[in-house]
Amino acid sequence: MSDSHPNLRLYVTQNSPYARLARIIVLEKGLENKVEQIVAQTRSINSPYYEINPSGRVPCLILADGARLEESQLVCSYLDNLDNAPRFEAPKGDNGFHIRRLEAMARSLADGVSVWIREGFRPQQERSPGVIAHERNRATRLIEAWEKEVMHPVMGGELSNMAQMTLIAALHLERWNPDFKWRDGHPNLVNWAESLADRPSIRDTMPVG
Repeated sequence: MSDSHPNLRLYVTQNSPYARLARIIVLEKGLENKVEQIVAQTRSINSPYYEINPSGRVPCLILADGARLEESQLVCSYLDNLDNAPRFEAPKGDNGFHIRRLEAMARSLADGVSVWIREGFRPQQERSPGVIAHERNRATRLIEAWEKEVMHPVMGGELSNMAQMTLIAALHLERWNPDFKWRDGHPNLVNWAESLADRPSIRDTMPVG
């Protein structure tokens, strides 16, 4: 593979927490010269991106043979394994079980807050107060749980697994939703998030507020 001619195309948006996971992997694994990142036009009628990925979702990775990979966990796993030395896959045993458990919990937070954000982008008369209340309450419950779970050993130390990565992407959705207030009363979460804030892969993929 020529470093000057990427043969993988990664379609992303600047503010998707799911695309951000793939963008973080690219930086962490030093794949900038092997993966061309392209900002996709999503949620737009007749976007040319729909010819590339009919679902319109990001991230989407187009392989050299034209095969299309969609869904952040699959895309991240493929990128992590490009050098046959994966760094972010959950190991076997108890630690791997807890990483997968906490990744699912972090994904639930990201999913719910994303629905909440999308509802807020709808015209005022089309917004559902019930949906907003449901997602606000879900996020509140999950943040309370995370205040304890973030102290689990697999969440500490250097960035090394998808649970850590998914949680930081979920928490940073506060930039798009000022009503998502997770910091007050949650010192463990705040300290944990701040411990990763200056890491280049986290800093350079921060959502645009």
